[in-house]
Amino acid sequence: MGDVLAGFHAAWEFESDSVLIRFERGIRTPKLFQALGERRIPHEAISAVTLSPGKRGTVVLHAVPRPGADPLMEAAAGQLKESCDPYRLVLPAERETLAEYYADELRAQLPPDDGESTDRFLVAPPEAPLQFKAYDGKASFDGKLVSFRWFWTGASSAKWKAGDQSFLVTDLSGIEWRSPEVFEGHLRLLRRETPVAQPAQADQDPAAVVFGLGYGPVHESLPFAASVLAAVRASGPAPNSDGIGTVAAVTPAVRRDPADIADRIRHLGELHQAGLLTDDEFTMKKTELLAEL
Repeated sequence: MGDVLAGFHAAWEFESDSVLIRFERGIRTPKLFQALGERRIPHEAISAVTLSPGKRGTVVLHAVPRPGADPLMEAAAGQLKESCDPYRLVLPAERETLAEYYADELRAQLPPDDGESTDRFLVAPPEAPLQFKAYDGKASFDGKLVSFRWFWTGASSAKWKAGDQSFLVTDLSGIEWRSPEVFEGHLRLLRRETPVAQPAQADQDPAAVVFGLGYGPVHESLPFAASVLAAVRASGPAPNSDGIGTVAAVTPAVRRDPADIADRIRHLGELHQAGLLTDDEFTMKKTELLAEL
């Protein structure tokens, strides 16, 4: 067992070839950290170590992950808030000297950084089976098969027409995760071969689930996305020069069909009448949808 440096919400154990991060379970600990539990980060998965002032009398020890090394960070694609970054250890400012010592010790054990992305994941992904509820359906993953089961209260007519969906990871080329903390969050599965192009709008794509108020939160949907991404990459080589398992760039939202907007507003009204949405939540979401017309 190596030395342990404990901070707010996590403790880092420094071992000869890795850093074992154990996250606390508590009401103030970010839910993503609680969902992750603990993670072992090999030295080769770290490109740099920094120590900088934090907020309100704290310092932050940050292990910067190498590009392509961690499926969780690849799936997040830069969308995580600082407070939910699992590579940041926040400590009281009076422990800065101790933190600097461990930062120097860790830097000395890192391999040279060539600036290149790794050709394989070096950090273990969240383990399947995993599942979560999105706004329009339930997503499940058993390690080999991703399944979407639609909800009548949220799924578009296009998804109802297509029916519940199942996808083998061997038929996928990657995933696209957009945080539920921004408007129109979603998880989209990217297929290796499709007879027609996938719809631009996630709520019309049977290979995607969309997030909403209370549906698809980060601590559930992101580990799910990372687990699928890791399985996809492990299933075989990339089918094209873009690279398998990479997260597609987030594209600007396109204007919706008015009929689709009306359909979503009707579903929101049903949720509101059932007491699942407050007056303010219903009004806010309705306003956002109308703004797209």
